Amino acid sequence: MSRLLLVVMALASRLPLGVLQRLGILMGRVAYWCAPRFAARLRTNLENSGIPQTYQESRDLVKQTAGHTGMGGLELFIAWGRETETVVSLVKRCQGWEAVAEAEAAGCGLIFVTPHLGNYDIAGRYLAHRLARPLTAMYRPPKLAWLEPLMNAGRARGNARTAPANAAGVRLVMKALKSHESTMILPDQAPGQGDGVWADFFGRPAYTMTLIPRLAQMDNVKVFFFYGRRLGIGEGFEVIFTPLTEPFTGDKATDAGILNRAVEGLIRQSPEQYLWSYNRYKVPRGVQPPEPKETA
Repeated sequence: MSRLLLVVMALASRLPLGVLQRLGILMGRVAYWCAPRFAARLRTNLENSGIPQTYQESRDLVKQTAGHTGMGGLELFIAWGRETETVVSLVKRCQGWEAVAEAEAAGCGLIFVTPHLGNYDIAGRYLAHRLARPLTAMYRPPKLAWLEPLMNAGRARGNARTAPANAAGVRLVMKALKSHESTMILPDQAPGQGDGVWADFFGRPAYTMTLIPRLAQMDNVKVFFFYGRRLGIGEGFEVIFTPLTEPFTGDKATDAGILNRAVEGLIRQSPEQYLWSYNRYKVPRGVQPPEPKETA
């Protein structure tokens, strides 16, 4: 089954980027009208973020976001199915690489933080290609078991490795950082019980991982935020790197707030490209819900 799916993915990956993106826009908008839960979560999360200031802005952003969500789904054929050089050639611009190169040359372990914004798979493959030392990307095994080997086959190429988001994966990441290598982590996935704290994310409490601030406390480690922003249809991507500007303190609640504010800053740059349909505010199993906020 996996071999057949790999063949299908390889064939689909040959389609031009613009064709896949236009199909993705159509798929996203159809999903918006045909999947009420998907539509309601996308619309509610976006509107509650406070980013759209008027009804018309909200309506336009919802429409754009549905299209970008569909594009992200079909772009996986390229991100996982094409050879590295071809994927890298889709990145037309890069901002902030000088600071990354300087930190790597200094022998630092590097933590790269990328939310569900733009195309993080293409940005991740671009990153792994440019780094001189290996990149270990943490991932959460998908609910569809047959998808995991496809995902790993697409991501673990060349300089890139993968590590599951569990205790064994954390040990692999810590070993990589101690060896002056790099890791890539998505910060806006809800962690499991005991691995997070409640912190505001666009004004609402979200269960937020403590792993990134904890890893950042290791010796000689630097943190960068980044994402792959879509340019025009069929025009490729721009990868943007930003160093952590507000240092972590060692306090879990404070650091979760710092992490979420940094992620919010990235999202505000390209809000239409964020995965607003993700259930960021869910209460993971076994986790005590957040205390209700006091009202005046």
